[in-house]
Amino acid sequence: QVRLVESGGGLVQPGGSLRLSCAASGTIFSIHIMGWYRAAPGKQRELVATINRGGVTNYADSVKGRFTISRDNAKNTVYLQMNNLEPEDTAVYYCNIDGAVIAGHADFASWGQGTQVTVSS
Repeated sequence: QVRLVESGGGLVQPGGSLRLSCAASGTIFSIHIMGWYRAAPGKQRELVATINRGGVTNYADSVKGRFTISRDNAKNTVYLQMNNLEPEDTAVYYCNIDGAVIAGHADFASWGQGTQVTVSS
C-alpha cells in the first residue's frame, strides 16, 4: 500500500508564499515522476509542475518564475515552493506520482488527497 500525504496548504495574502510537501510512504523502490496539479473551483484539474528522478522540471506557463518544484529521492518527497501568490492560484493542490516501482507493480501511479491553497486579502 502506497500513501501520499500532502501538507503546507492554507490561507495567504496576495504576494505571499507557501511551501507544499508531499511524502510517499510504503514499499517504494523508485519514483520516475513526481508532480503537483491543481483544481480551482468550477475548473478541471491542471498541471502545475513536474520533476523527474534526474531533476528535470516542467512548469505551467502561469506559474513559471514564481513556483519551484524540488524533490528528495531518499525521502520520496516532493516540494512546491510558491512565491508571489495571486488570487488566481486559489485551488486544491494535488500531489501525483507516476512510473513508480513498488512492491508488486513496475509502473504505479497515485494521487494525494489534496490540500487547499487560498490566496485572498
